[in-house]
Amino acid sequence: MTGQSSTNTTLDVQSFINAQPLSRYQWRIVVLCFLIVFLDGLDTAAMGFIAPALTQDWGIDRASLGPVMSAALVGMVFGALGSGPLADRFGRKVVLVAAVFIFGLFSVISAYSATIDQLVILRFLTGLGLGAAMPNATTLLSEYTPERLKSLLVTSMFCGFNLGMACGGFVSAKLIPAFGWHSLLLLGGLLPLVLAVVLLFWLPESARYLVVHNRGVDQIRKVLLLIGPSIVQQAREFSVPEQRTVKARNVFAVIFSKECGLGTVLLWMTYFMGLVIVYLLTSWLPTLMRDSGASLEQAAFIGALFQFGGVLSAVAVGWAMDRINPHWVIGTFYLLAGVFAYCVGQSLGHVTLLATLVLVAGMCINGAQSAMPSLAARFYPTQGRATGVSWMLGIGRFGAILGAWMGATLLGLGWNFEQVLTALVIPAALATAAVVIKGIVSHSDAS
Repeated sequence: MTGQSSTNTTLDVQSFINAQPLSRYQWRIVVLCFLIVFLDGLDTAAMGFIAPALTQDWGIDRASLGPVMSAALVGMVFGALGSGPLADRFGRKVVLVAAVFIFGLFSVISAYSATIDQLVILRFLTGLGLGAAMPNATTLLSEYTPERLKSLLVTSMFCGFNLGMACGGFVSAKLIPAFGWHSLLLLGGLLPLVLAVVLLFWLPESARYLVVHNRGVDQIRKVLLLIGPSIVQQAREFSVPEQRTVKARNVFAVIFSKECGLGTVLLWMTYFMGLVIVYLLTSWLPTLMRDSGASLEQAAFIGALFQFGGVLSAVAVGWAMDRINPHWVIGTFYLLAGVFAYCVGQSLGHVTLLATLVLVAGMCINGAQSAMPSLAARFYPTQGRATGVSWMLGIGRFGAILGAWMGATLLGLGWNFEQVLTALVIPAALATAAVVIKGIVSHSDAS
């Protein structure tokens, strides 16, 4: 089945994509979106890697870097919330290219900061681009992938974020001692600027977006031609018949419509609670381990295992989502994340067991989080997809802020390693409940 009508004049874009083998053209889109997310991860992690050299160079204490560390995160919230509506109105490609250019440009300028105040402002502006890039890469990629591979390819793309963060550590270990802290920011800025130029010429606009916004048959045919030229050349019209048609005047009316409203709130709650867990562990696990008697090397190594776990599990989660009810897959991983977080808290003093449990906990929670943008992209119709995905990611960032704050607060109250890890069972249970309930009350996909 090709998605064509009996008169061979109208082509259903998604049915056409579903019926074709994955083309080199689509693999190009996968690779470009992966590179966007990879550089997003590299730049997001940059401040953590340059902090020791920066404090030494400027003669400041670590506490002075608090605003710098949070500035990009705040910028990412605004970038995510603002970019979705822009992408649904002006197109996915233009927002993506602009986002990559923005975080590249301000990362380069950040390398020449002379004061803390300058660096705070520039990292906030960098965060605007970082926050806009990931949700729109998700949206564009999801609109070029067949249903049978959608979750697998989108979650695989998200591996780029964790790999980018990890590569930031390896690269900084070589660059910073030789060239200073400025060098990592320069590299993290110049690479996106080059990529932005590549995207301008090689990344297509979403065909589904072009259909919904009536951008012309010739333009739609041009972006689909390399997937199946013989079929596309015969088409005289293109369509995107969503499983449900949401009639609304603006994108916010779409994501809060009768069909989508409850699902929107449940997606927000799930992603929010997941990031509470991720950022509490990412921010405080090494510190908790050091306070409990682990060596610096053990704390660093085991903390890295938590991030690496997400790379190992993301592909498996995406594969399972394409074959089983995705809500149950993600819910199971959130539930297991809570269980293994509790087990981590009980295993202090047994280094091998602790490292194994941290790795598995990272696989569960990071795997679930990586799958959420794919779930959101499947849920929303074309006219509100970018907004739906980006607002879930943006609202979730408040969970990240809460997670980092919770760690500081609980440690300030005198909680120990075991008590803090046990507390993570609560957000894990809430995330599990929210995504499972969404699967029950608001399951149908827009496709």
